[in-house]
Amino acid sequence: MTIEQKRNLITSIPGPRSQALHQNRLLHVGHGVGTTLPVYIDSAHGAILVDVDGNQLIDMGSGIGVTTIGHTNEGVVKAVSEQVAKLTHTLFTVTPYIPYVEVCEILNRHMPGNFLKRSALFNSGAEAVENAVKLARKFTKRNEIAVFDHAYHGRTNLTMAMNFKNMPYADGFGPFAGSVTHVPMSYPFHDPEGMTGEEAATRAITYMEKRVGANNLAAVVIEPIQGEGGFVVPAPGFLRTLSQWTKANGIVLVADEVQAGIARTGRWFASEHEEGFEPDLMTIAKGIAGGMPISAVTGRAEIMDSSHPGGIGGTFGGNPVAAAAAVSVLKQIESGGVLEKAIHIESVMKPRLLAMKEKFGVIGEVRGRGAMLALEFVKPGTREPNSAAVDAVLKHCHQNGVVVLNAGTYNNVVRFLPSLAISDELLSDALDVVEASIAAL
Repeated sequence: MTIEQKRNLITSIPGPRSQALHQNRLLHVGHGVGTTLPVYIDSAHGAILVDVDGNQLIDMGSGIGVTTIGHTNEGVVKAVSEQVAKLTHTLFTVTPYIPYVEVCEILNRHMPGNFLKRSALFNSGAEAVENAVKLARKFTKRNEIAVFDHAYHGRTNLTMAMNFKNMPYADGFGPFAGSVTHVPMSYPFHDPEGMTGEEAATRAITYMEKRVGANNLAAVVIEPIQGEGGFVVPAPGFLRTLSQWTKANGIVLVADEVQAGIARTGRWFASEHEEGFEPDLMTIAKGIAGGMPISAVTGRAEIMDSSHPGGIGGTFGGNPVAAAAAVSVLKQIESGGVLEKAIHIESVMKPRLLAMKEKFGVIGEVRGRGAMLALEFVKPGTREPNSAAVDAVLKHCHQNGVVVLNAGTYNNVVRFLPSLAISDELLSDALDVVEASIAAL
């Protein structure tokens, strides 16, 4: 596919065809399915989206971190085309096929930790989290689960209970699964001044010991960098201290790498950024397959093997076409250059974002790693959330052809998840629009 990697607007956003299509959508699609930007995309390549009116938009969200390798990546398109012509489905638990095993083999090879690993494949991040919890409970013969403030883990019944934020994910959808406890997260921008990662971890551990009891906990589930919560990066030492405590108490430590994993932060997994943090299980999805739906749980062999045969699986889990796409993405990362590109994107973006922070009092913090960066907006001179500023920034960016996303418990974070196929020129253009949107405030 040949789409010029350039922002180009020929109509207002959304254009007339998108507006007409959206009216039709409102007639036929349940209104509980929201839309951030009602622009209907016809095609895409690299980091450019082309809508039905012919406008070319810079994609700084990658479908919330899914098209990390870039839209219509040549290797992914080839792998999917070849696989769909050979085999689309048998169900791996009935008659297996090679791509499923290949995905597991590569993930096992790259999960950190000096122990034997195995994997199982599913459809979505939420489904991976559900199965990680199932395996932890089966392995430990315990019931309780601990999760963290500002966390997001999915939209199923269990994962809604694990999320921190009620609206829009859980409001009115209960009752929810029990045996889930929320504990304090390390959030350096809002924690007491000078609080170390070790101190924040001690705060969380003390809460778990008093509220639940370590001997009752099957798993502690944590995002090494929180996604929907606003790209919160815990203070150094927090994850390591937590890991040491779970290991000492026989608790399964689950790293939810759905948004932060698979090259997004410049490492295979965001967990690798803190020495001494050693998860027992990882949940993986989003960027693993270039847009095809697949997810995984990867971890210690003894935990992965703890279920009886048939206890783990699902009709479409590890579908051959999605698995073939994942093999292509994972092999491209293995071949080199992808992790380095994420680091390069940070080197281009972070100085610009920090300069904006110095210039505009409405920006409270710049944070993140690799191609996973964010701005937290505040009321100038305070640390009070400023969601109105974020709404205005998103509106301006969208109208000017740059797709950015919000995040955060208080909806006061703008997050950037550009694909690793983006050029420096596109990044610079997108950041110019972002800066103009803040100046317009």
